Amino acid sequence: MKYQHIGYPVAAVLAAVFASPAHAVDMTAGDWKFSVDGNVNVDYIYSKCQRDPEPIVTVGGACGASSSGSNVSNVANGLLPAAITFGISTTQAGFDIAAHFGLYPGIATNDGGSPNLQATSKDLNTALGTTGLDVRQVYMTFGNSGLGTFTLGRNFGLFGFDVIINDMTLPGVGVAGAQSTANPANTSLGSIGFGYLYVDTLAQMDYTSPDIAGFNFTVGIFDPVNSLTEPGTPNPKSAPGFHAKASLTLPIGGGSDKLYLSTAGIVQKQNYDVSGVAGDFSSRGIDFFAKLDVGGLSLFGYYYTGDGIGTTALFVLADDGLGHARKSDGYLVQATYTMGPVKLGVNYGSSRLDFGSAADGFNTPNLLDNNNKVTGGIYYSLTKNLTLLGEISHVKTLAHNDFENTSNNFNVGSYLSF
Repeated sequence: MKYQHIGYPVAAVLAAVFASPAHAVDMTAGDWKFSVDGNVNVDYIYSKCQRDPEPIVTVGGACGASSSGSNVSNVANGLLPAAITFGISTTQAGFDIAAHFGLYPGIATNDGGSPNLQATSKDLNTALGTTGLDVRQVYMTFGNSGLGTFTLGRNFGLFGFDVIINDMTLPGVGVAGAQSTANPANTSLGSIGFGYLYVDTLAQMDYTSPDIAGFNFTVGIFDPVNSLTEPGTPNPKSAPGFHAKASLTLPIGGGSDKLYLSTAGIVQKQNYDVSGVAGDFSSRGIDFFAKLDVGGLSLFGYYYTGDGIGTTALFVLADDGLGHARKSDGYLVQATYTMGPVKLGVNYGSSRLDFGSAADGFNTPNLLDNNNKVTGGIYYSLTKNLTLLGEISHVKTLAHNDFENTSNNFNVGSYLSF
């Protein structure tokens, strides 16, 4: 089986990388400040898919050709859908208080707000269709520089956050994923499933410490996410999920050069029934991220490992269907160099998945062994808010029984931040 429609927007935090320093709109009314920002991005995506693809059990990966041919053309969003985000903030009794709403419309035709959970239908991308509105962020914050900050609501998680926000394919496409099908989703894969798991947006309650000489940490709980186990019926969870992150920023010299280090962890108990029998297992993972910025050169390396965390997305293909957690790990390395308005970059990533038991290997011999890809890209800042870009990616998906699929995709497009 292949799960194709999985979306991955992180537009609300792109201001740290691509957007201009100021919000598109800042308005003040009394003690309240209102802000608006977002993005629109569009790419032409050409994919060369493998003829007669092998039946590999995976989530995304190399695309397979259809009976009509191996070439696929789409005009679609890339790793990000479009976004418009709203913020409102004030200071009262010494506390900084804020709320945030993130709305993500795409340009693909779909039958619901989520491009990930569309009804399976052959008639999605037809006349009289429309796109959907995806509401991924609804949260509030309160705190101050001495106390730290509490975050409550639906927001991006901690595990895998630093790698996706630094992935050069974020304003582009990377691996085409569902964009090389007859029914494109609102988002491509980027490097997700090829070096890291998608961070996802989670209902959560977190505390972030004050910054102490470049060091801070975040700890919190989140609403437990059901594992995508087949067959299986999820049960209510007796405890929340837990995640945490620590980071350190070290300046190098007296300029903007710096070294950034972080690690994050995630733990959750999975509870479900298979034919009336409990299939419980524990999911736990840890990641490590390091990034060096020196002049126009930026280098980073990322690694994750875990039991029962799955591949591509949280808790997808995380066990064998009988409560035996599958081990997984992966890495992404990237180098970019910026010369004036031009940034050149290349990244390589791999994600691996192991059997949960000997029976798992017997029952699912064509389970994904590893997804790997390489992407090269060029990004040209025509203005401070408008980026023109081109990327090319080579993709390989390998199963444990040596089934193998390969594909290539190329994209050109533009990314407008505001």
